[in-house]
Amino acid sequence: YRHIGQFTDTPAGDIGVGAREIGFMYGQYKKIVDRFEGGVLTGKGLTYGGSLARTQATGYGICYFSDEVLHYHGKSFEGQTVVISGSGNVAQYAAEKCTELGGKVVAMSDSKGYIYDPNGINLEVLFDIKQKRRARISVYADEVAGAQYVEGCKNIWNVKCDIAMPCASQNEMDAEGAKAVIANGAFAVFEGANMPLTPEAIEAVTSAGLLYTPGKASNAGGVATSGLEMSQNSMRYSWTFEEVDAKLKGIMQSIFQECLKASIECGKPGDMMVGANVAGFLKVADAMMAQGIV
Repeated sequence: YRHIGQFTDTPAGDIGVGAREIGFMYGQYKKIVDRFEGGVLTGKGLTYGGSLARTQATGYGICYFSDEVLHYHGKSFEGQTVVISGSGNVAQYAAEKCTELGGKVVAMSDSKGYIYDPNGINLEVLFDIKQKRRARISVYADEVAGAQYVEGCKNIWNVKCDIAMPCASQNEMDAEGAKAVIANGAFAVFEGANMPLTPEAIEAVTSAGLLYTPGKASNAGGVATSGLEMSQNSMRYSWTFEEVDAKLKGIMQSIFQECLKASIECGKPGDMMVGANVAGFLKVADAMMAQGIV
């Protein structure tokens, strides 16, 4: 507890650490320090300082960022067939926002296998299975007519799609998976998880000319909304879901513009990997120089 704090280091949830676990940790922290310090942890429950839209933030943010990339290239989610790996918070809400934007999500997965629904994933059924019953994704195929379940989560990249969105875990798409996505005619791979593509997969995707967004930019919505949660804690005030969502969208659009600007300055307009790397480095380097650290 000595090494975290709202002005020191602020942890947030990730794989296997949701609002329940954050709640346990926050309760113990408050018990030890004997004071309310809302910003010490983010992803908190709404009854003790959490933010509306925090649960949805990473998934929504991926789609907001990717939508900007698509529009820059004269495309959109409208009418596109989408494969999203995973079925946790990130994948669920990426699927929800993608569907709102006109895409059709046809496949999702968990650690054991994946489901394929040619009619588009029924999110109401999926949310019930994952959020309420906490069951395996295979249950979906038992309950939805026309849906199939296939053993082996890595095989999800064999499903034909226009856009692939890896939202499960690191290194989940290797060179073989990337080649399958390319062979099936996809034109974009948008990262949702932290580093879901191996270096070999990134090389394959970019060499083939597919649109590619690195997770360091496209999945920033979660940590951005953690910042918004801390802002609300500091103000002792709560924004509505719509207010937080609008701020999240604005942040993701701003990140896209920063990446685009850097990519243009580097002579590679629209290359989000170059843009994210350069823009991120310059932000840190400029701050360090301004503070006399280097």
